Amino acid sequence: MRKNVLRTAILTVVALLLMGGVALATIILRAGPVEVVAEGGFTPTTLPKHETAPITLHGEGHIASTDGGLAPILKTLTVWYDKHGAVVTKGLPYCTKGKLMATTSATARKVCGSSIVGEGYGTALIAFPEQRPFKASSPITIFNAAPHNGNPTVLAHAYLSVPAPTTYIVPVEIQKVHAGPFGFRTEAKIPKIAGGAGIPLEGRLTIGKRWTFKGKKLSYANASCPAGKLQAKVETEFTEGTKLNGIIIKHCKGA
Repeated sequence: MRKNVLRTAILTVVALLLMGGVALATIILRAGPVEVVAEGGFTPTTLPKHETAPITLHGEGHIASTDGGLAPILKTLTVWYDKHGAVVTKGLPYCTKGKLMATTSATARKVCGSSIVGEGYGTALIAFPEQRPFKASSPITIFNAAPHNGNPTVLAHAYLSVPAPTTYIVPVEIQKVHAGPFGFRTEAKIPKIAGGAGIPLEGRLTIGKRWTFKGKKLSYANASCPAGKLQAKVETEFTEGTKLNGIIIKHCKGA
């Protein structure tokens, strides 16, 4: 069997963790030595049953190899979101790739501060041949961008100063879908880090923004709770062919 044969593993929720006051549903996905731990949640967890209300989304992920070797390189991260959610962008300024080109994280947040809808952090392992691997980290910033195909769109921004100063900008369209319990889909194509020597290891994000437009209070992320739970499906695809996917279920209380 070829080394790069596609492998798929599905694992449902295995635990609920309490981290920083936020209950995160956790899944552990494995195929061979590849292990992905993904966590997701939202606040507040008490929501209306029949109309949406503002929420803040929390997510993080960790990639490792259980055999002591280097983890594979993440190629694509795809997430499906519960159909009982809603994204609102009315009155929210756009940021553009042109404004973010060749910017550090601090500069990007200054240039497009009013467009920020999420913030987080990411770490990669830089593994050049015949050199000791080292870690490099960067803040991650999510900016609201102009719609694509009529769908809300964001720009994910990161900046690494090592091994050479580099700005990474990833456009992500929030597609509307009809897929069972899921109503939205995002697909992020991970850029090559350090010329392909970078291995994404972990990342975390918090998504949520509140603002006032024409006297009305608005929220970027919103949800209702008609069935006592909200769920998301996560799929990771690696450059050597491994694909892992699983479902995160987070309970909520309808009010």
